[in-house]
Amino acid sequence: CVVEVEGYANPMTACNTPVIEGIKVVTNSERLQKMRKENLQLILINHPLDCPVCDKGGECSVQDLVYGLGLETTPYRLQKVERRSVYATPLIRFWPDRCIMCLRCVAACRDIKALGAIDVSGCGYDSQVSPVNVERCESCGECLRLCPTGALTENLSRVKGRPWMAQKVDTTCTYCGCGCQLELNTLDGRIIGITTQDNKGTNRGSLCVKGRFGYEFINSEERLKKPLIKKNGQFHEATWDEALGLIAERFGAIKASHGPDAIAGLTSARCTNEENYLMQKFMRAAIGTNNIDHCARL
Repeated sequence: CVVEVEGYANPMTACNTPVIEGIKVVTNSERLQKMRKENLQLILINHPLDCPVCDKGGECSVQDLVYGLGLETTPYRLQKVERRSVYATPLIRFWPDRCIMCLRCVAACRDIKALGAIDVSGCGYDSQVSPVNVERCESCGECLRLCPTGALTENLSRVKGRPWMAQKVDTTCTYCGCGCQLELNTLDGRIIGITTQDNKGTNRGSLCVKGRFGYEFINSEERLKKPLIKKNGQFHEATWDEALGLIAERFGAIKASHGPDAIAGLTSARCTNEENYLMQKFMRAAIGTNNIDHCARL
C-alpha cells in the first residue's frame, strides 16, 4: 500500500497516512513498482508453490500480485522450515507455510468480532499467528474470509471445486431472522461452500458459525423434498396439490366443528421475516385466530 505524497521525500503507507486538504498522492510509479516487487520477492522466499492444490488457487491475492507485477523468480534464498498444517478449529484448517503475516485475521478477530482469540507469538523470523484465547473462538470464519492466501481454509469442503468452476447464487441465511446475505457456491447442483461480499446486506460480509459452515444439511439424503401423507400408519409421497388439499380440508373441518381458535400456528426462525409475516396473516385473515407464535431464536 506504499504511495508517494507530494512534499515528502520517502514513500508512505496509504493505510495509515491521514488525508489532509490539498494532498497529492501518486499510487503508481516506477519507484513504487520496484518497491512492491522487492517486498513481494521477500514474501515468496518461504511461500510454498502449491497453487495447484491450494483452496485459494484462482482467487489468491499473492497469486494476482505475482502475475500483475510480472515476477518469474526471486533472487533471495533461504533454508525453508516446513510446518505442517493444523486444525485451528474443527471447521478451519491453518497452513503456516502459506501465511504471509499480513495480520488481517488478527485484526478481524480483534476489531470486527471483538473476540481476540488469535494474535502474534514469537519474534522476528519466528513470528507466527497463534491462538491466545482458544475458549473465545467461535469458529465464525471471519479470519478465513479476510485471509488473502490459502493459509486459512474451510475444513468442511476442501477443494471440491475451483472458484471459477462454482456458480454463485445470492440468497438469505436460513438460520435466524437477521436476514444476513450470503452466496451459495454450487457445483453440479451441490453446495460446496459459502462466501459473502463486503457491500451486501446488513451483515456486510460477516456471518456466524452457522451461516458460514452450517450448509451440509442441504445436501443431506434424509432431507424431505416432497410432501408425505400418512396412510394406514405409513408415509407415502404425494403431490403438492394433494397435500395442500388435505390440509385445507382438515382445517375447514376443525374450524366448522370447534371454531377457529381450535387451530394454532407456530413459525420457524429459519424462515425469512416476510414468510413469517405471511404465516401470521394467513392465521388471522384465513383461519380467523390470533393463535400464532414464533420461536424467535437468534
